[in-house]
This record gives sequence, structure tokens and C-alpha cells, in this order.
Amino acid sequence: MTAISGSVSWGITPFGTSGSNLATMSWDYRRNYLKSANDQLRYQVQWSNGTSINEEIEASSEGDIVNVVFKVEASVDDINWNTLGTIKKSRDITNRQYNNGDVPDLHRFTIDISQLVSDQLSYSLCPINKGTWQSNYYGGMNGGLTMQDNVIGGSAPTGTAISQYNVSDNGTFRRVKVSATFNVLNSDKDVVTATDGSSDFVLNANSITSMINSVNQFEKDLVYYNTSYSIGSSSNNKYRFLTRCPNWSGGGVVPDFKKPVRIGEQAEWLQFYIRENNYDGIRDPSGTDGDAVGATAIKIVTYDADGVENTFYLRDFEDNILTTISNTYTYQENIQNQMFVQNISPDYIINSGNVYIVDNDRDAGGGNYPYWDAYTGTTITNNTIYYEAYLIRRSMFNAGDPAVLEGRSTKIYKYTIDRESENIPYGFVRFHWLNSLGGIDSYTAKRDVVEGLTINRSVVERKSGDRTWYQANSWATNSTESIVANSTEGNNAYISDTMRGGDIYKGGREVSSLNADRVQSVYTEPLNKSVAKWLEEILLSPNVWIEMDTDATSKGNASNPYLRPSTKEYIPVIITNSDIETVNQENGLVKFNIEYTLAHKVQTQRN
Repeated sequence: MTAISGSVSWGITPFGTSGSNLATMSWDYRRNYLKSANDQLRYQVQWSNGTSINEEIEASSEGDIVNVVFKVEASVDDINWNTLGTIKKSRDITNRQYNNGDVPDLHRFTIDISQLVSDQLSYSLCPINKGTWQSNYYGGMNGGLTMQDNVIGGSAPTGTAISQYNVSDNGTFRRVKVSATFNVLNSDKDVVTATDGSSDFVLNANSITSMINSVNQFEKDLVYYNTSYSIGSSSNNKYRFLTRCPNWSGGGVVPDFKKPVRIGEQAEWLQFYIRENNYDGIRDPSGTDGDAVGATAIKIVTYDADGVENTFYLRDFEDNILTTISNTYTYQENIQNQMFVQNISPDYIINSGNVYIVDNDRDAGGGNYPYWDAYTGTTITNNTIYYEAYLIRRSMFNAGDPAVLEGRSTKIYKYTIDRESENIPYGFVRFHWLNSLGGIDSYTAKRDVVEGLTINRSVVERKSGDRTWYQANSWATNSTESIVANSTEGNNAYISDTMRGGDIYKGGREVSSLNADRVQSVYTEPLNKSVAKWLEEILLSPNVWIEMDTDATSKGNASNPYLRPSTKEYIPVIITNSDIETVNQENGLVKFNIEYTLAHKVQTQRN
């Protein structure tokens, strides 16, 4: 067994604290828990042999490090870790001082794991008209490679209807940890694994609690999500949902932009990441300020011409909140580190029956009382002009003052009711797409719908039939072979309708294969600059869907209305625009013409 000569430590890591090597060179010490898988994720190990070693000196003595073996693992639950890969790295290329060529002390071993991690992240769609997905750890309808689907479920050969095998981890977020082991020289100058007593020596980096499939633009975006999109225990209402739509208070549009949603729409999503779920300033059992949370929900406030109309809560996502029990009280755990999603569409609000009000009738002093009562009043009415949505957290105790039992945690997002009826027979086109923050955005385009086909054919030339001989319609009736033309017996005697000669119905040039794409286009409403800059993400996203209601999608709803509670389903499309105008100073407002084709090709026969 051989130990490392000297000491090792982490140099550059994506996650750092005030005591890390990055403390003096990085804003907020990079102590942000939510990170993009599409940014650099560098890990660096530094080795000092305790005497004198620099980047130019080769390993030569017992205990000197030859290689560092980085192990990269991912999980969604901190329990079931999957190894993404191991990277063996020899020391970095030598660095030199700018003015004299000196080489810095220590050996450094640096890698970037972003490509490994980004391959694990895609998207997760919540089924249309469902309140939230089944599990935060397994997500909804995840992207990525098609899962192997050959196990029905159960131990019997006949199986069961519900399989526990054909599932994949949530495609929206991952937790990542990196560890390092070391190849060193032993006394015989062989390369062996360094040990620490009786086992291999392992250096563990701080885990990244969540990676998301977001992208940062160099010219405008910070790489830090901790202050905006990672919801914490702060009570300053600064947090935001995972969308760049400017429909929140202070979103940059004057007057405030309210996102249009139609009464019949069943899928309008708020996707968000909760890091910490405590909330400063709500009441504890003693009636003083505390932070214990017993309930979390999306609060909806509707407005008519006279002001506030109705107030109620949506809380489907709360089923996925981690909880714990202490002294008979059920708490929502502080550290969540999870992605959540909630349907706030008008149709879902009106028809789902999953709408609640706060139960303010429970006994004072707390206890495990219900937090919610079913809401039986009207929600969105014919008079509703718009509604607001934001995340709230409530104390687990009733301290006698409802005003301090509830705290708002996010910006207020606004939605106006669009009551324009569909332009039958063409209908409107409802888009969903993976946005630049890793969430799902949506928009309904309503103007000048066009549909057609683009067709490509492969043609071959085949041998033509013989036109020289025609088989007559004749039949021998006796031994002298007298001919009875057009007799009934003669017609019945033919084995098939194939003729000798005259088969000019085939041959010559034929289509050997045919490829067809259904191409469509639609125009948006006139858009101001801020909305247009948000909506351009449809064109930049690798994953875009439209809603379709067909015989096939209706069958899914009839077969399993729990998992597919709508007759509409997501159909993937490919946006084919090569350019788009997002700002026009002369005209002010701009309109997008979104051109797209269905990702599933039109099925055609083979010849």
C-alpha cells in the first residue's frame, strides 16, 4: 500500500464557498446551487509533495502522483447514483510566468465535465390537462433516447398492466458529484492506486445540488441562478419561475405585459426549482417570527372590471414536496433541491376540481390539521379579465393572525383571458417548447394558418410488359376443340386477372420510394420588443411541440384518462425558419411567421 507523498486539494470547482480557492476571484464565491449543464464545469486537483515540485517536474519518487482518476456521478435523489464516466488525467500542460518564464509550484490536473452532464439532460413534459407530473425524481414525459420497452411488469409471464421497469430519471435536472482517486508510484516505481490506510484514498468535491438544461448568452446573462431562479428561504419575493416571458411585475414591459391565455387551453405551465423551503417571517407555535412551513401552493387571484374577483390556490405539485415529522407535527423539509411544475391553465382551473382555499377554521395552537378546504365557488368567470399567479408558503401553525401565516416567495405573473373564438376550419396553433432556462414555455399563434406537403420521390425504370401477344377469351368445349367465345365456362376458368400481353398498367418508370413532410406556417399577433425577444426562443429551441387533437390522441385519453387526461397530445415539430425579424424600429411592432414541419414523417408505402 502506497500513500500520496504530500497533500492534494481542490483548486477550481463549479461550487465554491468563502473559504475556497475561488473566494477572491469569483462573485458570491460561486456558491450557487443551480447550474447550467451547458456552461463549463471545471474540476481541478492540486498536488504538493511538501518540498519542491512544479508543473515541469516529472513524477519520480514513491508516492508521486502520475494520474488523477475523476469519477463523475449523477442522481436525482441523492440515493441512486449512476456513474456517467471516469476521466484519467495526467498533469496539465505547463504554465509559465509572463515576464520570466518561471513555472508555478504544484501539479494541476484539470477537466471539464459539462459534455458528460449535458448528455443526461433533455426535457420533461407534464401531460396536457394534468396538474403536475407523477414524481419529481422521474418527471413527466422525458426526452432522450427511447427507452427499451419489452417488460410488461410483474413476475408472471403474462405480466401486469403497469410496468415499474420502463421509466427514466427526470430529464429536467440532475445532481452531480465528482470524486478523485490517484495513481502514484510505489517503491518499485510501478503505478498503483494510492491508499489511505486499508482503502483507496478518495478526494470528494462539493456536490452540485442541481444541474438544469439551460443556456446563458455571453452578451447578457449571468451564469449565476442562485439569486433569481433557485427559490430559497428569503422573504423578499425576488424569485422567478423558469421562463423568460416578461409577464411578471417589473418584467421590462411598459405597461405590464399580461400573457394571453385562452379559456379552452389545458396546458399552461409554471416550472420552478425549490432549493430551500423554509420562509423567514411566518409564525411559529409561540406566535413569534419563525420559518417552519406546513403548506406550499400557487396562489391565483382573478380580476374583473371592479378589481379582485376570486382568490384560490393550486397545489397539485405539493404532493412531491419532501416532508418530515417531529413532535407530532408534519413539516415540509427545508432542503428540497427539486424541480416542480404546476398547471395554471384556465380550463384546468375551471374543470379539474383541484382548486382549494385556506382552512382558517382549524384550532389555534397548531397541530396536524388540514391546511386546505376544497374550493366550491366560481374560479374564472365570464367577467374575468386577467389573473395573477405566484408561489406562497404558509406556516404549519395557526397563530391567530392569518396575515402572518402566509408569505409570497416569487414575482407575480399575470395572464389575460383571450376570448377570441377559433378561426374554424383552420383553428389556432398552440406551441410548447424547451426554453433557455430548461423549463417549458407555451404560446398560441392565431393568424394566417397555411398547410401543405413537401414531397420527394425516388424513381427507377423497370422492364415494360409484352404488348405482342394477347390471350383470347376462349374455351374448348369438346374433343374437336370447337370454340365457344365468351362462354360462362371460359370466364370462370381464369386463375387470375393477369393477362398475357396488354399488361401496360405497370413497367417503365416507377416510384421506388416517396418521402413526404407536412409543412405548415402560422403568424403571431403583433409583438412589442420584449415579447418578441422572448418568443424568439421558439426558433432557437431544439424541442418544439404543437398540440393536436386527433383520433389517435383521443384513443390515449380513452385508454388511460389518468395519465392522458386530455384528448390533445404533444406532437413534435421542427421549426424551419432560417431567419426572423424581432425588432423593427420603423414599424414598432413585429409579427413572426413560424414555419414548421411535423417531426414524424408522413408514412408512405414502399413499392
